[in-house]
Amino acid sequence: MNLTLEALRILDMIDRKGSFAAAAVALDRVPSSLTYTVRKLEDDLDVLLFDRRGHRARLTDAGSELLIEGRHLLRAADQLEQRVKRTATGWEVELRIVVDSMVPFESMLPLIADFSREGSGTRLRFSEEVMNGTWEALLHDRADLIIGATQDSPEIIRMSGDFQTRPLGSVEWMFAVAQGHPLAHQTEPISAAMLQQHRAVAVGDSGRALAAITVGLLSGQDTLTVPSVRAKLLAQVAGLGCGHLPRSLAAPYLASGALNEKQTTEPKPAGHCMIAWRNAARGKCLAWFLDRLAQPATQHAMLGQG
Repeated sequence: MNLTLEALRILDMIDRKGSFAAAAVALDRVPSSLTYTVRKLEDDLDVLLFDRRGHRARLTDAGSELLIEGRHLLRAADQLEQRVKRTATGWEVELRIVVDSMVPFESMLPLIADFSREGSGTRLRFSEEVMNGTWEALLHDRADLIIGATQDSPEIIRMSGDFQTRPLGSVEWMFAVAQGHPLAHQTEPISAAMLQQHRAVAVGDSGRALAAITVGLLSGQDTLTVPSVRAKLLAQVAGLGCGHLPRSLAAPYLASGALNEKQTTEPKPAGHCMIAWRNAARGKCLAWFLDRLAQPATQHAMLGQG
């Protein structure tokens, strides 16, 4: 006989119960059928799987090795069965969500907790991108849903007809420096010429295929490039540079005095954030998230405004 899942389940149950008779009861089988299966498997593999001396059936070294690996197969088969059943009910096996660094991940936690209570069995896989990297994740099928994209969608997204986009909310920007930064006591509004003399902190675009986006930097200005909006905030609090920050993210640091808001001659206008997904995606998990992301309370929480 070829090695089968049934044979592995029998070996597993005998090992767990300690005897062929107890395993037969647990599997609702007659003991002779278990004995036949094990002996046939031993003959086919030409190895002894159980040491039958004594009252308890004990695995040999070969039997232990077979069962260790066999249990991986049993778990994989059980998981596959559950995934097939979930798919049949309309729930995705997995939903890949890419969150732009503009959205603090801690704002996603209540949403994840609420979804977990649905008991759907769908796995959630989150990752973070920045600027065009967020759009690329959707375009290159590394994401089923993107949340918080901060730039207008690329033309290929708009023109293909394969994607849908929806506003998430607006972002109010403010210019800030640390308490001890040279610009902290500069007369306002601060000119572009004065800003150019000081290092800016910028978030690097994580995109690779689409043209990189640079926002708010002056020609010739020294720049510290960091991987996320959160990293930009921390760098500015540390006095390592200046730049615009989302007001909602900077608010606690403004209140504590760690950051000073400064007016500039060229303020950054309010921006917008988007969510987007593929038209072909129709699972219940995606529908659940789209429904929640359409609610004003959720939108405010995503952007730190709730």
